[in-house]
Amino acid sequence: MTDVAAPEALTDEAILARFLRSKNQPTGSQTLGFRMVAVSQAEKSVEVAFEARAELLLNPMKQIQGGYLCAMLDEAMSTACMVASGMTHVAPTAEMKTTFFRPAMPGVLKGIGRVAKWGRTIAFTEGELYDADGRLVAKATGTAVPTPFQSYKK
Repeated sequence: MTDVAAPEALTDEAILARFLRSKNQPTGSQTLGFRMVAVSQAEKSVEVAFEARAELLLNPMKQIQGGYLCAMLDEAMSTACMVASGMTHVAPTAEMKTTFFRPAMPGVLKGIGRVAKWGRTIAFTEGELYDADGRLVAKATGTAVPTPFQSYKK
């Protein structure tokens, strides 16, 4: 028997600080203008912001293209999975359904991601995007495959 202590659980504040100081943000996150705003391990949720830049994300009607909104929702939901796992797992998306309620214009969009249920082999996720006026732009549900960070890197 060894006296190796289990790793100490991260606080919500520590997780938020880790996201805010990260210098290795994925390029997809950079393109979407991703920024972590708040985390709650107890609620298995995150609040994020996206800076929807006109020069990158617009469709011919000068609105944010729906595929980018899907990517934002996916980012919020998968980040909620990482937080729900205590930063021990990634959770690649297996499937996702998105409903659009109104066009999104360039600027800051608020995203909420949460894990509705975390199982041994699958996580059920939910997400919402809101415009600068607090109006619901889009909602999504998804399923993801929780995968330990070490397994994912192999």
